[in-house]
Amino acid sequence: MIIGLTGKNGAGKGEVANILKEAGFIYHSLSDVIRDEVSKLGKTITRDLLIKIGNKLRETGGPSVLADKILEKLDPEKNYVVDSIRHPAEVQALKRRSDFTLVCVTAPPDTRFERIKARARESDPVNFKSFLELEKKEAENADPTAQQLVSTIKLANLEIENTASIEDLSEKVKNIIRDLSKKAKRPPWDEYFMGIAKVAALRSNCIKRKVAAVIIRDKRIIATGYNGTPRGIKNCNEGGCPRCNSFGSSGKNLEECLCSHAEENSIVQSAYHGVEIRDSTLYTTFSPCLMCTKMIINSGIKEVVYNAAYPMADLPLKLLAEAYIKVRKV
Repeated sequence: MIIGLTGKNGAGKGEVANILKEAGFIYHSLSDVIRDEVSKLGKTITRDLLIKIGNKLRETGGPSVLADKILEKLDPEKNYVVDSIRHPAEVQALKRRSDFTLVCVTAPPDTRFERIKARARESDPVNFKSFLELEKKEAENADPTAQQLVSTIKLANLEIENTASIEDLSEKVKNIIRDLSKKAKRPPWDEYFMGIAKVAALRSNCIKRKVAAVIIRDKRIIATGYNGTPRGIKNCNEGGCPRCNSFGSSGKNLEECLCSHAEENSIVQSAYHGVEIRDSTLYTTFSPCLMCTKMIINSGIKEVVYNAAYPMADLPLKLLAEAYIKVRKV
């Protein structure tokens, strides 16, 4: 999951981030993107300069540029906390990830002022009046590339009031993690196995088309295969298959192709390692050709799930149906 943090200055976003980091979340801050830019300029970091450079980055790269740069660093299988979200466009960019939740951290103005005095960070306001003036400046701005904190806060999915002890705040954060974990969506089995097949296809050495298949039984992978030249033969992308390297029309002169197909390789690999595949399901990124279809039928595979249709798919699919093998496209 990705938990984004927003809120007014001194609300305690940093404390929430620390609690999440202790819980195993990887930390990123949109402000760090700006800090990196200031460092490149060789200038001393101040709050006013951070705001100025942040506005400039949004002006040149679009209002979501800071979030866009952070998104490039996020893997789908890890938990992240993203701090310092101050513009609605940043929220919209992060919401491209379905596992993103925006949390607003709140506290009264006098409490927040005392906190920033205590931390003494980069030219923070030294009196309550300047604190309120800066807060008003950051809250709303007619310039669409400037910070829009009030509008950003309105987009929050959840709110944490941070007015008590660290222990109280920690329990609130942990409750949010528990609730979000219960709602987290895991990919369904078809998406899971087809996704693995698509990754396996990246291992293909065929110069024309990368295809892969995985064989499943009892929701476990028992064999994989991807297309390419046979074991010990020069790889297709190194010139091993003259037919593929001539870039002829798809589906023609297949008898001259030296590459083994993904389905063929998954079945042959099963035989090579002595793995029984009868009554299994085969997931393949392309529907099988006629040769692979005959191998599927004779090997006892009971179901074929494919992602895209092979150029000559009609006869193989009819043959699979005649053999009472279930076929699905996902």
